[in-house]
Amino acid sequence: MRAALDPEVVARMIGRKQARSPVEDLTPRERDVLELMAQGKSNQGIAQALVVTVAAVEKHVTSIFSKLGLPIEPTEHRRVLAVLASLGAA
Repeated sequence: MRAALDPEVVARMIGRKQARSPVEDLTPRERDVLELMAQGKSNQGIAQALVVTVAAVEKHVTSIFSKLGLPIEPTEHRRVLAVLASLGAA
């Protein structure tokens, strides 16, 4: 038995790329910060663990939220959403 597939369908299937997770766009330092967020660390705790300032951590966290497309929403907790995004990318 032979199956016939439309050449256009085959081309689309072959050309389909795997969806990239936005987590892949994070820098190594941003990934470090996100990992520590996942461990429940505060910005102060992350700063101590990475031997950087709290201001540096805040900049990384803001960048993480931006890269993951997590706008300020009064009904959602962006730190939790960022960690969930990182777990989905694993």
